[in-house]
Amino acid sequence: MTEHVITISEAAAFQIKDMMKENGEEGSYLRVAVKGGGCSGLSYGMGFEQEVNEDDQYDEQHGIKILIKTEDAPILKGVKIDFKQSLMGGGFTIDNPNAIASCGCGSSFRTAAVAGTPEEC
Repeated sequence: MTEHVITISEAAAFQIKDMMKENGEEGSYLRVAVKGGGCSGLSYGMGFEQEVNEDDQYDEQHGIKILIKTEDAPILKGVKIDFKQSLMGGGFTIDNPNAIASCGCGSSFRTAAVAGTPEEC
């Protein structure tokens, strides 16, 4: 890919690498996905995988190999993933410019093009 579908901050990359090491997943790919469900109809998914599928788009940022299904790319275009640390702990934040509505939990959203089916939080 010449243009990044998503952008991962250095803080998020550091945390992802740390999680890969803790889980014995060094060398794995980070899968960033969209799935149906959540309060607003769609939710994000992130996990580690060993193999690339035919319908995957590949990217690499900060030494993290990233996979995104081609069908998810339009929904994720412009997404920024960061990691914020606070006194209450830390967590990943996802800023999606395509989201027209999101839930208070921050992991569920809706876009103008894809609504999904809302579930209760």
